[in-house]
Amino acid sequence: MSMNDPARSDNSAWNRQVYHRLKLALSLGLRRQIFLAVCDDLHLRNQVAARLHSTLAYPVGQILYQPGDGKETTSTPAYPRLVTLRLNLHEPNPIEQINQWLRNYPPPIVGGSKDTPGKPLPIPTFQLVGVEQLTKQSVASQRLFLHYLRLSEQYFFAQESNRFLESSVLLWLSRPWLAAIQQSAPQFWRWRTGVFVFAGEPTPTTQNKSHPERFTNSRGLPLGNTEQSMLEDAGRDTEVAIPTETEFEYRETLELPITAKDEYSNFKHESSAADTHLFTNQRQQPESVAKSSQVDNLSLLSLTHVSQELIKLVLATNDHVTTLFGEDEWQPQELLREIEKLHSQKAVGEVLAAAYHQLGDLYRLHIEQGQSTLENIMVAIIAYQQAIAYDEQSPQLPDTFNDLGTLYWMLYRTPTYVQTGKTYIEQGIEYYNSALKIISPQTHPETYARVQNNLGTAYGDLARFGSPAENWQQAVVAYTEALRYRTVESDPLKYAACQNNLGTAYWHLAQYNQAVVNLKKAIAAYKQALAYYSPQAEPLKYGMIQNNIGTAYWNLAQYEQPGENLQLAIDVYGEALKYRTPANVPTACAATQNNLGTAYWHLANLAQTPKEAKQNLLQLCISAYEEAIALANSLGNAPLSFDLFATYNNLGLAHYQLVTDNTFIGDKSKRSQHLEAALTNHLQALNGLTKQPEAYQTSFSYVVRTIRAFHNELGIQGQNLALSKVPGHLLPEILPRL
Repeated sequence: MSMNDPARSDNSAWNRQVYHRLKLALSLGLRRQIFLAVCDDLHLRNQVAARLHSTLAYPVGQILYQPGDGKETTSTPAYPRLVTLRLNLHEPNPIEQINQWLRNYPPPIVGGSKDTPGKPLPIPTFQLVGVEQLTKQSVASQRLFLHYLRLSEQYFFAQESNRFLESSVLLWLSRPWLAAIQQSAPQFWRWRTGVFVFAGEPTPTTQNKSHPERFTNSRGLPLGNTEQSMLEDAGRDTEVAIPTETEFEYRETLELPITAKDEYSNFKHESSAADTHLFTNQRQQPESVAKSSQVDNLSLLSLTHVSQELIKLVLATNDHVTTLFGEDEWQPQELLREIEKLHSQKAVGEVLAAAYHQLGDLYRLHIEQGQSTLENIMVAIIAYQQAIAYDEQSPQLPDTFNDLGTLYWMLYRTPTYVQTGKTYIEQGIEYYNSALKIISPQTHPETYARVQNNLGTAYGDLARFGSPAENWQQAVVAYTEALRYRTVESDPLKYAACQNNLGTAYWHLAQYNQAVVNLKKAIAAYKQALAYYSPQAEPLKYGMIQNNIGTAYWNLAQYEQPGENLQLAIDVYGEALKYRTPANVPTACAATQNNLGTAYWHLANLAQTPKEAKQNLLQLCISAYEEAIALANSLGNAPLSFDLFATYNNLGLAHYQLVTDNTFIGDKSKRSQHLEAALTNHLQALNGLTKQPEAYQTSFSYVVRTIRAFHNELGIQGQNLALSKVPGHLLPEILPRL
């Protein structure tokens, strides 16, 4: 039994390793194996499951039987080695699904002759997906699934023959469902052969179609549509691929305690008397300072008391670090020389600490102004750590701990250190907690609230590396504690920012625990934040939070009152678009338009939506997606927070559904226009997905289906029109499938 550790920052390399181990385990063809694959990212899950299916389902050349006694190889019509099934949510009994499949498609007998009876082909391995969809089902359905897993004991130990015993099972799970099985079906858990954990961001809802179901259409068996349960869910709604990610803005940047030049100056004057005297004397000698600054920087390397690491880092910043305060202020090189002098004079710890602290402050202020280079961050960290080492009783210690926590958080965000990001976030959290241990919220409420807010942000980032439920819960605790002392009266905008952070933490927590409760808390927190952002004074932040509220309502619609909550999401997205305009923030505007299109599509496909309203909602969906695509294309190569090619597919599918729905009342000309739009958008998606095989195959199947719709709706002339719009190199592959 193996259990992988997903807590890594290099997700791509990690996931490749896990995939190859899983593929190897399945390719061995062992029987009675239970493999559990854990993945919270449905898009990633779909890609991996599809790749396993396309790689392992059928042998190359369909050579399926190789006798071991040297006899001639026998081939047979394709019979899969790997079968992918989607869990039946109405009767979630995976064992019965497997047995039913085997009853429908028993293994063919091969190698038979007049003298020998032949042998059946091996029982396939079964890959089951869709367990995460149970979260939207009733509690009774969820318990029934766990009950069937517990009952599997009788299948393993029964004396009578059972084909399930001969097969192996790969069960795809989200982390919450893995925990549920461990707790509620312990015997099934103990039988596991291996657990394969993939790293990835959780998909925002248990039945969130925010990632398209990109399963490839593998070669069909001559036995019928054996893979239908996976490749095409029952019902038209699953034919629409909702965007790969609903845009979600998380938090404002971390706060540093000193943000202005005047505050920096006041800090210096509050230092010890010896410190003040020292620096005052030096500032009265600008000629000496200027002369020293002209000395060759290499002379710094001869300093014996100052850390060589610190010296080399300061020298590395010479080209881009200049004084912020005027010619009579300290340059980094001069500060190093003065620190060396203080060491030589055996200055008291408080004086040395103040000198190191001033060096840290200088670099921190450069970082605040946007110069957040690796060298600048490292100089500030080393300088502050030295300051702490020489004066552990400084009244500035809480702020210094907070600054160190934030600098380590920034180090985690530096590409050079992405491999060790988790370590740096944990170090930052340690510094934040150190600050909280030595301050009282009653005497230092502003500092206490600031540190708690930053602590919440760090826990949110730590959730990327593992234990997301626990870390988001810690983030909720930290933000809630910050809000006890960050009052509206003291700073309404910081209060609002913290409420926004709290809303985001609740939103993430809802993906793991008490979805409805936490989503409602997220909405309440966002609305609190919104109350203190004026749309006139803070239009972008106001629009951002409206977008977040819309996303939370959209998620909530997956659990309760879908019609009401989707309408609320639509209303709020519309409000956000008053401030997220193409002129002000085109990328954010495109993302919200994309979200709006998704919400319209969901509302159009609700069972309770009146037929007469469905067409109008699909038209609105089309308009929103078209606006998102137009904006995205106008931005060139600007990064987007949603998958543009998925949006092309979504737009094509909305056009297709509009025409093929029995409520459509347009004439042939209108039908043709919508089908042409569907085909154009699918081809556009296809053109951009050439390096993504699974997504490419899904888009290709949409192209084929749309051409068939041309024939069904408009006859042979319609089909010819469609084929005339298809690039010539695709026709040899398309024509046999029509």
